[in-house]
Amino acid sequence: MDGGTSFFGDLLGSIAERGRALLDIGRERRPAGEARAASVTQLCERLLSGQGEASGVALAQDILAAYAGLRSGERIAFFETLATSFGPDAGRLERALAAHEAAPSGRSVAEIHAASEPRRQELIRRFNLAPGATAQLVAMRADLLKFLPRRRDLADVDRDFTHLFASWFNRGFLVLRRIDWSTPANVLEKIIRYEAVHEIRDWNDLRARVDSPDRRCYAFFHPALVDEPLIFVEVALTREAPAAIAPILDTARTPLAPEAARTAVFYSISNCQTGLGGVSFGNFLIKQVVAEISREFPNLREFVTLSPVPGFRAWLEGERADPASAALTQADRAALAALSGDGAPDEATQASLRPVIAALAAHYFLIARTKKGKPIDPVARFHLGNGARLERINPFGDLSARGMAQACGLMVNYRYMIDEIEKNHEAFFDRGTIVASSQVRKLARVDEHAKLPALQEAAG
Repeated sequence: MDGGTSFFGDLLGSIAERGRALLDIGRERRPAGEARAASVTQLCERLLSGQGEASGVALAQDILAAYAGLRSGERIAFFETLATSFGPDAGRLERALAAHEAAPSGRSVAEIHAASEPRRQELIRRFNLAPGATAQLVAMRADLLKFLPRRRDLADVDRDFTHLFASWFNRGFLVLRRIDWSTPANVLEKIIRYEAVHEIRDWNDLRARVDSPDRRCYAFFHPALVDEPLIFVEVALTREAPAAIAPILDTARTPLAPEAARTAVFYSISNCQTGLGGVSFGNFLIKQVVAEISREFPNLREFVTLSPVPGFRAWLEGERADPASAALTQADRAALAALSGDGAPDEATQASLRPVIAALAAHYFLIARTKKGKPIDPVARFHLGNGARLERINPFGDLSARGMAQACGLMVNYRYMIDEIEKNHEAFFDRGTIVASSQVRKLARVDEHAKLPALQEAAG
């Protein structure tokens, strides 16, 4: 923790204690049991109506502490209250609309804007007055995200959290740091814990990933979340784009001299904070890391990923269960019978299945769509939305238990071409275009007269 952060944290803590003395709302007076959620709600109303800075900091700190003591059901009740009792002030909004209709002006428009903002947004801002509140609010939203699948009535509350977090965690506040063996141990422990793509088995495995001359790891941090990475990326320096993950993760491999590398491979990107889901960091991270390693290694010519395909097996099983599937031929069905269980098939089975998996993967990426017309695969949406192109399909690139269970071993390469990123990004978002190499496009088995989604063959 740097001195500035420590100073302001101590200052806010001091203000909170003085404010608590003024308010006389010590923790010992909090009710227990189901009444606790109602008590927190009352404190929220008090926080919104108050004007004093010291009392506001103290109230915010007490509310967050009280929330931390709530049980799961009580937390749902708290979010219900935010949804129903802390929306826009209907009376103020009606008056603002009437005033604007009577005498339109910039001032009346500003009043409409202020009146239409849900009161809970200002409440969350005031929560953030408390020392260490940002981390607590991120954890609070993580709770909310757990409840949302069965409580869609809380979606408005989540939108307000997302709106505020998008401002608080915008790129201007993020700090890129390289993670290496000299990084503090508490941060390295979090890298092990947060790795979400390829498990880090032990400290030796971690060291091979962050301390080898041909490996790099970078993370984004935020000043309000000291020593808490938001997202990190692991990079391998190689001679060419890899088709399988095992050689990348092999701790017994002979490291490549960095000056001999021509390719930077982004082989794992992990979001660390569940409560920041939906707040995008990855596109900024990749672009900044490309700039960073290009300065360090000007010999690099190619920037690619080696990406998992987490939804492929579920999609494939759905197609196999559908007798009218347009993706599968009878020959495919017969061949796929050899793909049983989650274990990796032997080499002979892999060889026979490789063209089948490749063709079906091309269909999955280029043709299959969600109900909203988007690519099914979330990793594809991320990289294509960032301006990458789908470069190569790699059947059986990940033979781990997880790789087989999620994707029948499938991995893919996305390629980031610096001069093409913006054009590809706009093509994807404006027209839904999937930018893919000719190699990938040729794998798709499509009737020439069928109506296809927007595809674009990448040059080069």
